[in-house]
Amino acid sequence: MNPYILVLYFSQSGGTANLAQEICYGIDGVKGIESRLRTVPSVSTTTEQTKPIIPDEGAIYCEKQDLADCAGLALGSATRFGNMSGSMKHFLDSTADLWMTNSLVGKPASLFTSSNSIHGGQETTLLSMMIPLFHHGMCIIGLPYSESALKTTKTGGTPYGVTHLGSQGSELSHEEQELARKVGSRLAETALALIR
Repeated sequence: MNPYILVLYFSQSGGTANLAQEICYGIDGVKGIESRLRTVPSVSTTTEQTKPIIPDEGAIYCEKQDLADCAGLALGSATRFGNMSGSMKHFLDSTADLWMTNSLVGKPASLFTSSNSIHGGQETTLLSMMIPLFHHGMCIIGLPYSESALKTTKTGGTPYGVTHLGSQGSELSHEEQELARKVGSRLAETALALIR
């Protein structure tokens, strides 16, 4: 069985989910490793309410074992006031047991996000998601300016990670697709190099 990169995300309007799928394409284009697409349930304001084990549509929910066993991580969340969503934060807050056992130390990770406005806090969202990954001892993989689409994009893309700028359910731009696939292949190649 090949090692895998966990592509873990939270999305409500579809932009972050679209990025996650493109990152998976980039990972799956690298021989010897594969992608595993997972999401997290939304946090309910009604504490008695529980989510079904398998969502009605989209990726299945992530279990902590998916995270513990991955060779690398692509972590994505929709932007919420310049921060990751409460749902993703809730999931990450539950991983102290993985931190205590050093389960993620030395593994590569990259980040992605989307927002509906140009000044929606995409870069601060990416930075907020880096903090728990640094605590876990992960190695952050950015998006270098050697990627030509990063220099020409008029929508999403930053050196901190892949981004999408668009309205609810909007399609990714050509540059956003290209950058997402590039970060996926870059993450996969790094994970394989660290395994060897």
